Amino acid sequence: MEALDVATVSRAQLVDITAAVAALVGRLALRSGAVHVFVPHTTAGVTINENADPSVKSDLLMALEALIPPGLAFTHSEGNSDAHLRASLIGSSVTVPVRDGILQLGTWQGIYFAEFDGPRRRRVYVTALPGAAG
Repeated sequence: MEALDVATVSRAQLVDITAAVAALVGRLALRSGAVHVFVPHTTAGVTINENADPSVKSDLLMALEALIPPGLAFTHSEGNSDAHLRASLIGSSVTVPVRDGILQLGTWQGIYFAEFDGPRRRRVYVTALPGAAG
């Protein structure tokens, strides 16, 4: 297992971590199997989505804010309940197949760290899941 550090600069932000995860696949010498990407934070997550058009990131953040506006009558005392709920919707992990040492993402797919309570310094854990020898 390896860790990535991610720094965010705004309260809600999607950070493309695809290249960093791919570099870890190389460092972990994973040729075949999968890689598991996990975010150990309750107000952040990880997702796979389009990485060709940057407006997809802003559209996703806008839609999540519309679904869960920060001004609802939350009872959580820290004032970040909207961030907890958005992180729950996005999820805390993704698993990506690896073949010949290459992430098997679709043509337009990227792996995004999803920040909902920033700016912060966060950690992402990447674990190699080797495939069966064949």
